[in-house]
Amino acid sequence: MVTIADVARHAGVALSTVSYVLSGKRAISATTRNRVLTSIRLLGYHPNAGARALASRRANVIALVLPLRSGMQVPVLMQFAMAVVTTARQFDHDVLLVTADEGPAGLRRIAASAMVDGILLMDVEMHDLRVPLLRELARPSVLIGFPADSTGLTCIDLDFHRAGEVCVAHLAGLGHRRIALLGAPAAVYDRDTGFAHRTRAGVLAAAERHGITAVALPCPEGAAAVRTALVDLLARQPDLTGLVVQNEAAVGDVLATLPTLGRRVPQDVSVVAICPDQFAEQASPRLTSVPVPAEEVGRQAVSLLMRKLVDATVPEATMLDPHLTVRDSTTAAPPLP
Repeated sequence: MVTIADVARHAGVALSTVSYVLSGKRAISATTRNRVLTSIRLLGYHPNAGARALASRRANVIALVLPLRSGMQVPVLMQFAMAVVTTARQFDHDVLLVTADEGPAGLRRIAASAMVDGILLMDVEMHDLRVPLLRELARPSVLIGFPADSTGLTCIDLDFHRAGEVCVAHLAGLGHRRIALLGAPAAVYDRDTGFAHRTRAGVLAAAERHGITAVALPCPEGAAAVRTALVDLLARQPDLTGLVVQNEAAVGDVLATLPTLGRRVPQDVSVVAICPDQFAEQASPRLTSVPVPAEEVGRQAVSLLMRKLVDATVPEATMLDPHLTVRDSTTAAPPLP
């Protein structure tokens, strides 16, 4: 059986260094840490989880609380989940995925069971009923998303307010004067989910600042529903030339439907999306977009939680800056008739 001493010899480091890499109790340089992790993989070393848990009083498991609700984009959520799982393994932790929508009672049950060392919470609402409990629990936690009041919490996410502003600034710079946001599905707004509200606020604030007209509407899913929404929108805003879309499941239908309504993309209507890069690259035409950095958010969320497990100081708020990539779906606004 491969031992921790074998790993230390193979990596050319001290026994204590391997221990610190496995436990996360002390900062180790990235070069040394990667060398130790490489030796662990090559030698097939598996720490004795039972013995380690008894010695450290740790479960070496974190919970990812991801309630599956209507309007959620599962492929994008799985990008977050995969990033959490792979990063947790680098810290020698497994992940308990909790998908039941149990609210505060579910968090209390998880924390009281001693099954997990810490909690990652997703699909955060502006006035989330789970938030007050997180401030009281003995288990450390990190939120992927921001409630209205994040005082005393550790939160990380893309800066969605700024993402909305960046999309509007791009369209305004191309001369578009009347635009619309097709946002998340109505159920997401009805739940008061933070990212959707922040994007809408960013779009409307930037439109006012740039002196252009903007409306914000929920975006349904399904080709027929998307067509109905676009028909209604264009009937009310016939001179609309710019769209911001924040619904990954609907963006393909938006691009397919617009030409059937006499609106070519981008000659007649420019389209910007807030979505993962893979959606933007695979669309036709390829979408100008602000990517949702699911993998980066997932990695940083786990790293923050691991630091809290060893009582290290962490920032309360981590906002990732949005970056717009220009592709084929946007161009200068058409001349006024």
